Amino acid sequence: MGAVAHGGHCVARHEGRVVFVRHGLPGERVVVRVTEDRHPGFCRADAVEVLEASSARVERPCPHSGPGRCGGCDWQHVDPAEQRRLKAAVVREQLSRLAGLDVDVPVEELPGGPLRWRSRARFAVDRTGAAGLRRHRSHDVVVLDDCPITEESAAAAVLRRPWPGAGAVDVSVDSTGAVTTTRLDRRGRPTSSRVVRPGGALPEEPAGRAERRAGGRDWEVEGTGFWQVHPAAADALVAAVSAFADVRAGETVLDLYAGAGLFGGALAPAVGPTGRVVCVESDPGACAAADANLSGFPQAEVWQGDVDAEGLAGLLADLGTAPDVVVLDPPRAGAGREVSRLLAGTGARAVVYVACDPAALARDLAAVTGEGYRLAGIRGFDAFPMTAHVECVALLVR
Repeated sequence: MGAVAHGGHCVARHEGRVVFVRHGLPGERVVVRVTEDRHPGFCRADAVEVLEASSARVERPCPHSGPGRCGGCDWQHVDPAEQRRLKAAVVREQLSRLAGLDVDVPVEELPGGPLRWRSRARFAVDRTGAAGLRRHRSHDVVVLDDCPITEESAAAAVLRRPWPGAGAVDVSVDSTGAVTTTRLDRRGRPTSSRVVRPGGALPEEPAGRAERRAGGRDWEVEGTGFWQVHPAAADALVAAVSAFADVRAGETVLDLYAGAGLFGGALAPAVGPTGRVVCVESDPGACAAADANLSGFPQAEVWQGDVDAEGLAGLLADLGTAPDVVVLDPPRAGAGREVSRLLAGTGARAVVYVACDPAALARDLAAVTGEGYRLAGIRGFDAFPMTAHVECVALLVR
């Protein structure tokens, strides 16, 4: 098999066609089973037998992982150090192919090890009420009794009880150990939330805010609302964003896709009383949490609104002044070409982009660098061990 590609599979070729192979490693000889064959130029397959193994292949720590089983992890069969090297290769390839950038991006290990790091997860529920995760590229639910990458208390709260009538269950563990579960119906709409405090001595209670800790302070979020999944990721990203932004007193910072205000709140002290931090978020619950988290900073504001091209154009007009620094942490699909161009048009001295998808990052960097900016720094973080996902922070300057 050839090199690893974006998405966690390896690229092989057979009779002139590309085969995207899961559960393999570069350089291995394997027997594959085709799992999807819908396109004339390529098909998808699983490595079901290894004839010549890579030295980086290890025994899977999860019994539910492997060909035809749970689709939650891509690389249970790969040594963790090799996982980081493979992710670095994917980031480099995406930046080269999609943005024309020739740069190495070593992927840094986060504290805690490759298992029990996931503090927030969504488990699917089958028609019998049993919870688990879906097979890769399938709606079929693989019923689980445990998920070794999920914090044990969170996995147990969902996987060791039935959920009749539910379509999925969101679960999170906050910094105090409180476990919040949110039941969703089969259309993905939340129907109820409950929280159990550490020790299990107290009965379940209606969910409210959860506590998280990062950057040397506590933060409020919705019970199962967005927060970095890896317990060490928020600290690592705050440090990287703060260093790249290098915010100065009196500056204006625009924090887009702000969530609960993590980055805006971390940068607010640096702008001082004469500066300004504007956090923009579309979700009402996240905006409420951001208001609470930024309440001690009169220089910080929370605006509710969509960060699409139309919304951003109006937002920039309402801002009244060009931002000195822009921080953005968009969803996996990225900010998009038009939003990226509008941000470049602000003339901000620094644009700090936090991304969980290297392809989306590369496409948006191409748009920004095409408008007079250059990539001045980039770091990668292994915030999702055992999967092919990687978190990156990039700095663009004029």
